[in-house]
Amino acid sequence: MGLFDALFRSSEVLGIAEETLEFAIESSEAAHPDEYMGFLRGTEADKLGLERSGLVITDVLVVPGTEANSVSATVRTSQIPNDVKALGSVHSHPNGVLRPSGADLETFGRGSVHVIIGAPYRRSDWKAFDSQGRPTTLNVIDVELPESDEFFDFTQADIDEDLQ
Repeated sequence: MGLFDALFRSSEVLGIAEETLEFAIESSEAAHPDEYMGFLRGTEADKLGLERSGLVITDVLVVPGTEANSVSATVRTSQIPNDVKALGSVHSHPNGVLRPSGADLETFGRGSVHVIIGAPYRRSDWKAFDSQGRPTTLNVIDVELPESDEFFDFTQADIDEDLQ
């Protein structure tokens, strides 16, 4: 059994941290009318003070060089880190449709949880899907996120501004 298998295949995703979901919704709205795209990363529940085993989605990794427009977001695959903490993806649909497109399904193989956030970007304007594109339940968990150098608190706009 490899490191990935040992760490994560046996650990279920318990949910997404409230603060992480809020960050993704705000980032999606800020990117509008373009799509927003990021990768979901997790933290072991016991490190967050929960008395359960499993993972909580706590981070959104925005990959530098992601190109977005109103109908798609393209990530340069060479820029995606080989990250054992990657649990899935998050992206927005500026048209408000909360179901995966054919192009979305092609990218859902990486990770087990995929979140789509739609306009008008209210707290209720999101849905989670499994790697096959089937709707799934993703609990929102109110936990204190750990202070860490690994937490990426920036948007694609911040990255684009730095690259100019």
